[in-house]
Amino acid sequence: MKTVRLSSLAALFLCWQPAAMVNAAPQLANGGKTPGNGGFARVRTTRSLEGGRCSGDKAALAAFYTTSPPAGAKTPRGETHDPAEEPAFWSSLRSAGLSRFDVKVLEVKNLQPGAKLFVLRYEVKLKTPAGEKSDVISGAQVWLRQGVDWRIVSTKRSDLEENAPRRLPEPAKPNIQLYQDPKEAPAEIAAALTAAAKDHKRVLLVFGGNWCYDCHVLDAAFHTKEIAPFVNENYHVVHVNVGDYDRNLDLAKKYEIPSKRGSPAWQFSIRTANSS
Repeated sequence: MKTVRLSSLAALFLCWQPAAMVNAAPQLANGGKTPGNGGFARVRTTRSLEGGRCSGDKAALAAFYTTSPPAGAKTPRGETHDPAEEPAFWSSLRSAGLSRFDVKVLEVKNLQPGAKLFVLRYEVKLKTPAGEKSDVISGAQVWLRQGVDWRIVSTKRSDLEENAPRRLPEPAKPNIQLYQDPKEAPAEIAAALTAAAKDHKRVLLVFGGNWCYDCHVLDAAFHTKEIAPFVNENYHVVHVNVGDYDRNLDLAKKYEIPSKRGSPAWQFSIRTANSS
């Protein structure tokens, strides 16, 4: 499955979004801090917007997108600034047999005051003549505060892709803070190595990012009753944030992490670090 590239979506937003509008956007009531899954992301993104998608109400969906400036969208077919593009796509799922629609928030980023980036995973079920079909859509959205309302100013998404069954358990609610700020990685590794020298455990480095769903699946596996005792008894786990494949490259080289891009096999990599 193709991974949504955060840098390209952020660049798309920053390049054509009028700076005056962003700078004039008021701060959030909580001081501009990014709310978690239980706040803005869940209430706004997964309730009202999800309801519009499930009902196939194109007009209701269109109200979530900016018209000034016109919302931009990047899809496998290219880029457009037609605000009707995304409402048309999502409303079409209803006629395609949509029976279930779940949204998982993978990552939340503050781009600027009044502008937030959400990396999302949409899990859908469609009723077809051959039976129920399980699909997934990878996507990201930039939400812009305009007055008291939040609207989508730019999006990027994949097409419907088969949601193949996984052998590992999947998180019902991904931890959007699984990977901390990339600059924290060296200190976290050093602390883990110090602890490992005392308790004779090993250090397990997991290179990835909050945008990587496979990383969330792996973390969920680490916390299962079957695997958690082994991990806790033998390892100190450190999640190393690689950003958009542009951060902590020195650590990746040091621990011999493959640098190949574009393949899901490299969305996360694991190495053990010796405390000696």
